[in-house]
Amino acid sequence: MDISSSTILALTIGILCGVGLFFIINYIRGNQAEKKAKQLIDQAVKEAEKKRRDSLLELKEESYRSKQELEREIKEKKSELKQSEDRLMQREKNLDKREEMLQNRDEMLEKKDTLLNNKQKEIQEKETKMEELLKEEMEQLERIAKFSKEKAHDLIMKRVEATMAKEKAEYIKEQESEAKLIAAEKAKQLIVGSMQRYSNDVTNEQTVSTIILPNDEMKGRLIGREGRNIRTIESVTGVDLIIDDTPEAIVISSFDPLRREIAKITIETLIKDGRIHPSRIEEIYDKVVKDINEKITEMGQDALYELGITKVDAELVNLIGKLHFRTSYGQNVLQHSKEVAHLTGLMAAELGENVNIAKRAGLLHDIGKAIDYEVEGSHVELGEEIAKKYQEDEIVINAIKSHHGDCEATSIIASLVQIADTLSAARPGARNDSLENYIKRLEQLENIGNSFEGVEKAYAMQAGREIRVLVKPDEVDDLTSYKIAREMKEKIESEMQYPGTIKITVIRETRAQEEAK
Repeated sequence: MDISSSTILALTIGILCGVGLFFIINYIRGNQAEKKAKQLIDQAVKEAEKKRRDSLLELKEESYRSKQELEREIKEKKSELKQSEDRLMQREKNLDKREEMLQNRDEMLEKKDTLLNNKQKEIQEKETKMEELLKEEMEQLERIAKFSKEKAHDLIMKRVEATMAKEKAEYIKEQESEAKLIAAEKAKQLIVGSMQRYSNDVTNEQTVSTIILPNDEMKGRLIGREGRNIRTIESVTGVDLIIDDTPEAIVISSFDPLRREIAKITIETLIKDGRIHPSRIEEIYDKVVKDINEKITEMGQDALYELGITKVDAELVNLIGKLHFRTSYGQNVLQHSKEVAHLTGLMAAELGENVNIAKRAGLLHDIGKAIDYEVEGSHVELGEEIAKKYQEDEIVINAIKSHHGDCEATSIIASLVQIADTLSAARPGARNDSLENYIKRLEQLENIGNSFEGVEKAYAMQAGREIRVLVKPDEVDDLTSYKIAREMKEKIESEMQYPGTIKITVIRETRAQEEAK
């Protein structure tokens, strides 16, 4: 029992001591926490105060900057307003000046209008007086001359008719000349008609030949590996081969008809043979050249046989045959030479001259053209040298030298060769006028038309047989138009060479044009 009481007492005391100790510890901890909290609060207050001061400082700086910016903008606006105000003031001054000028102008216009009205009245009064005076003068003139106005008019018309009689005579003469020209042209046509039995088909001047291929594969074979075949053909024959997209065809281009013919026969032979390579090309070319030379000689012999000419050197026969491969204005030179020989022989027979020499001179008159593309010099000079080389007759040599008027004809046969050469070239279809000469003639005709004062534009029409001239209506009157036409006719006749006649039409017109919208 005593042990239990002491135990309980001890426990009670221990509990009390523990409780007291607990409260003491909590009290101590509470005081420490309060101090720490107070320190934190003080620190937070200090930081807040610092931030507030910093914020106030930044706000003041921002406010100062805004104030400075605002003051600058206000200053700029004031400057702009000042400039605008100055411009408005200046504009107002200008408007005032303009208004004053307009007022002065209105006053001047009113004064001028008044002056014009006064002058118009004065002019009308003067015109009235002039009419009265003219009427009185006419009456006085009629009394003095004892002629009425109608009789004077008739007298003037008679004088005009007498003056125009010369113009009528000139017009009739011109019409007669034109009629004679037409008659001469018809006579030429009759002569040409009698010559047509000697004429031959005209060979058109060409610079290209076309070869038809059996298939497009043959193009590749002609070209060869890396183009070696086509290079060999061009170098050996001296022509240009044009191989394009045209199906189953190639074109040979060369200004030398003989080379073009040799190249054509060479290529056609290669196509038929099928073996196309450089050595075979050279072999075929040599063979074709040999055959062509034989053919040329044969053509020369045929021409001599046709004309009945004998005793001609073999080399000269070859040169005659070469004329077959020469053309002049589209006319085959060999055919032309044979035709000249025939005509010369006929005319020589009519006049009792030596027919054989006449035909020989006619055949050889253009012999220089056989070599004029190989040797420098005109065909007349070369022909003279050839004739002398082969010891032709002096009459033949003179006919060659004089057939273009380079020297005087010393024999009748030489003159006959000139006539026959002109007739052969002049017959219808014998020669083709080149496009270049045709264009030059049209340009020359238009230049003559544009050279006159007052001409707006000149147009050559109807292949150069007519020229139409548009004149400026405000610079050229009707009478001057006739004068321009007459002077243009005279200038064309004196400066140009042309076949037939040229019609000149001068057009003067005035157009009034508006556009409705």
